Amino acid sequence: MYKVILFDLDGTLTESGEGITKSVQYALEKLGKPEDDLKKLEVFVGPPLLQQFMEYAGLDEKTGIKAVEYYRERYATVGIFENQPYPGVEEMLDTLCQKGYTLAVASSKPEYFVKKILDHFGLTRYFSEIVGSEMSGKRTGKAEVIEEVLNRLNMQEHRDEVIMVGDKEHDVLGARKAGLECVAVAYGYGTEQELKQAQPLKIVDSVQGIVDFFC
Repeated sequence: MYKVILFDLDGTLTESGEGITKSVQYALEKLGKPEDDLKKLEVFVGPPLLQQFMEYAGLDEKTGIKAVEYYRERYATVGIFENQPYPGVEEMLDTLCQKGYTLAVASSKPEYFVKKILDHFGLTRYFSEIVGSEMSGKRTGKAEVIEEVLNRLNMQEHRDEVIMVGDKEHDVLGARKAGLECVAVAYGYGTEQELKQAQPLKIVDSVQGIVDFFC
């Protein structure tokens, strides 16, 4: 039934929480809003960054934009590599490719960073398209990112053949808004409660669970 699988990056393909939370911590410190508990900052893994800064720290848009700039000061050089693929991810991608699926990445992270991370871990070759947000802050919503992937793959008229895989409620809701089903992974940064409330097509507990679902 499905021919194309779209993957989120953070919390789905790679365990990126350390680099993201420490870079958020750095930005908040520079804004005079320090946060010592990195666990609390895991809410920043996945959602659009500007929106999350504004909600978490009660910032107006201008200050939120400054927070993103501070975040990138650290993330672009250090945080991006405080990151690693989940065990079994490369084998999972290889298996799905061998089964004939077309794979793509749909991330709210800037496309520049997404490509840099996938190149660093040798995963780029598995994907027909890699799509993220723009550095300017455009195309950060998950549904917008998905629409861009569909456009590049010429799959706008074949949405029933495309499915999303992600770890947060915004992956599920963004996919639904774009007319796609979503498989949610429980090993990422989304809570069990938020995933159940979002009502994905399926929740899987492991990378192997993705393979089992599609194969």
